[in-house]
Amino acid sequence: MEGSGKASSARTRPGTLALWLFAALQFFYLLTSTGRVRTPDEYNTLYTTESLVLHGTTAVPQAVARNNFYGRLDVHGQPRAAYPPGQALVCAPWYAFGQYVLVRLPGVPAEDTDLVVAFASCLSSATFAALAVTFFFLILCGIGTPVRAGLFAAAMVGLATPVFTYSGYLFSEPLSAAVFMGVAWVLFDAAADAAISLRAATFAGLVLGLSTIIRPTNVLAIGIFAAAVLLRDRKGGLRAAFALCAASVFGVGILLAHNAVLFGSPFQFGYPAAAEGAKRLNSFDMPLLTGLYGFLFSPGKSVFIFAPPILLALAGLRALWRRERGLAALAVLFPLAGLAFYSKYSQWEGGYCVGPRYLVPGLVFLCLGLGPVLAKAWAEREARIKAIAVLLLLLGATVQMVSLATSFMEDQAPKGRYYDAHWNYRLDYSLGGPVHLLWKYLNSSEPARLGLGWDRWFVFLVKGGVSRATLAVLLAGMAAGFAISVLGLARCVRQDS
Repeated sequence: MEGSGKASSARTRPGTLALWLFAALQFFYLLTSTGRVRTPDEYNTLYTTESLVLHGTTAVPQAVARNNFYGRLDVHGQPRAAYPPGQALVCAPWYAFGQYVLVRLPGVPAEDTDLVVAFASCLSSATFAALAVTFFFLILCGIGTPVRAGLFAAAMVGLATPVFTYSGYLFSEPLSAAVFMGVAWVLFDAAADAAISLRAATFAGLVLGLSTIIRPTNVLAIGIFAAAVLLRDRKGGLRAAFALCAASVFGVGILLAHNAVLFGSPFQFGYPAAAEGAKRLNSFDMPLLTGLYGFLFSPGKSVFIFAPPILLALAGLRALWRRERGLAALAVLFPLAGLAFYSKYSQWEGGYCVGPRYLVPGLVFLCLGLGPVLAKAWAEREARIKAIAVLLLLLGATVQMVSLATSFMEDQAPKGRYYDAHWNYRLDYSLGGPVHLLWKYLNSSEPARLGLGWDRWFVFLVKGGVSRATLAVLLAGMAAGFAISVLGLARCVRQDS
């Protein structure tokens, strides 16, 4: 009984730390969010959320009226966004908060309603990004990573990878990353010598199946998790892997039924046949080597530029395999599957966006390799490894901050900069554009017009006419929450020492 009590006490400590970590990241991401939507992907998620909250439908006639529609007409002639409504459903509470609370604050002009509710909806990504990093931390604690090493690894993921960047936009990657990391935590929380339970596998399958309603390509995660279960438990994992796949049928079935009802076929998704310049975006005609080069070595999309911590994480994969084969399998299979799948995708670059957008969830999994490396560095006081980790953290954080400082659309939208005349991504595109914009606005005292310049919610809402006093109160509340969370996290770490 005594040993059991000690184990229970040890398990509660990471949970308390995780709550403080989540709160600190949540408030930090809120403070640094752009609070704006700018691409068709983001706008059509916002429009779907708006339709759900205000009208109880997923049709988006407002997108057509505003000449910003990316999707297709359903069998009844109603416009539907390209993506299924999963993200819009999850974002509904944030939209409702903006619609029924924020727009009623003093100092918010009636004509700014659209700006404010878009800002509130965008903040959902801050929550999802914070959740993804928190689950990452809990997973590392579960495999025996010391608290300080686990927190530093979490900081590397949360500040030095595109998780930070995408916390400020309304893309689906933060939500998908949070779902996948949460499933990994539930599935592989058992002791290394204990088989995965059917209950955990069934729950994982249900969640993974439903995640396809966020983005259909999330179906890849079902096979990846099933393979990880088999690699971990081998023959003993057959039942769990089968239960996972069987349970996922429920969510996938909802997606296929949604397609059949709206578009007449289970395999007819909401994607338009063509987009910019009549280009077919959703085929797989990209030469594999082109996509691989883009993701690995191009100056505008390389995973090594936008997620430097993976360089250290790669060194920890073997040790991770020895500690927990299932997690090591996820750390390898997720990024490899993403590379293989999206390198052939016509729009592998992810449209107008920052860095390797489609690979964000896979990069988080790859960073699980940081756990064993940093645990060894902390245990053996290896100053060299710690110095490398700090350097990679600083490099990655700098890339994210440069990317977030100004609008990527301001840099990428000019003709010929990001896409060529045929709407093909330019492989020579680089961070030079964002750096130039950053330098331009650092050296200019002339205010930029709405949508340009510094890309922060409290900047563009002021330009839109929202009272500075109201925004100052919101900023102060977020800053206070961040300070309290950091102090609480520091106090827990000291107590743990």
